[in-house]
Amino acid sequence: MIVGTCELELMVYDAISLKDKRQVIKSIIGKIQSRYNVSIAEIGNNDKWQRTIIGFACVTNDTKHANSIISNILKFIERDSRVEIFNHDIDIS
Repeated sequence: MIVGTCELELMVYDAISLKDKRQVIKSIIGKIQSRYNVSIAEIGNNDKWQRTIIGFACVTNDTKHANSIISNILKFIERDSRVEIFNHDIDIS
């Protein structure tokens, strides 16, 4: 069993309140869950209205597949103009 995890630090540009930030993050999380079938959640910076940390994980039987899923999710998030990835940490084990 191979587990791939990724922790992302994001900047939410159009957020002027926590409510705005949560709408954007909830939208992104929902789309990723439905398209890529991974476990994903906001895991940090819950009280900051322009920054957040999101974590996601996938379970597979192939390291290349885990890399592919994580890569596709990162590309998906990068294409979303509402957020910018500042930092990410990937672990596959």
